Amino acid sequence: EDDDFSFFNPEIKAAVQKYWTVTPYKFVSTAEFNDLWGKPEYSFLVLTVSNFSNDKSGSSYNYLNLLLGAKVINIDKLPEFCTVPLSTDGSDDEDYVYKIDLILRFIQHHAQVLVDNPTNLELKYLKFYNKNIPQVKNKTILIAARDLAPDINTIEKLQKIYKYPVKIADEEEIKKAVEEKSPGTLICHIVSPLADKKTGTCIKMLIGTDDAIMYYYDTHMVDDKNPRAMLISDFRRLGR
Repeated sequence: EDDDFSFFNPEIKAAVQKYWTVTPYKFVSTAEFNDLWGKPEYSFLVLTVSNFSNDKSGSSYNYLNLLLGAKVINIDKLPEFCTVPLSTDGSDDEDYVYKIDLILRFIQHHAQVLVDNPTNLELKYLKFYNKNIPQVKNKTILIAARDLAPDINTIEKLQKIYKYPVKIADEEEIKKAVEEKSPGTLICHIVSPLADKKTGTCIKMLIGTDDAIMYYYDTHMVDDKNPRAMLISDFRRLGR
């Protein structure tokens, strides 16, 4: 809230006002949050920063978290309803803010699934949604060229590996699909180490623009053979 140049604050506020229906809501300051987080009658949608224990790059990642208030020793121990990677810490907000509406809708969907299935421990992990992979072939994937590994960064190269509907799209086309909830469409969201890092964790997601359901989640370590993008191995898995 202290960054006057952040795109996140106005975008998340607009998204909540437009889409959040699962509970009443109120926008609070950091000081108010610090007074309230210990109360279990509240839940909180907050931006957090974390890293992977096996990530030797020193990269930190921004997450949008839905947390439940609780009487715990520190904020890190609050129960999580959902946590979704947004971006790499230090990256440009403009790289992801046009997807915030969709990510928020997914969080709301996930919260409802969790309420309906409170004993399903698999819901703690986003890989739970890989059960939806067989449905990907029946949908159109919109993906930016920068989110494709060099050996599949054209339609001709890609369709030698993946025979199903896919389109390399620019930011405006992806943004329009999110805004219009284009039917039968998936967008790709990549969170990866900054360009000056030789390694680090690359996080890959596919989310439906119409239903706000996640259809794919995976990670890989960036190296000389595995760039910060969707890989041939991802599309082979999706096309089985």
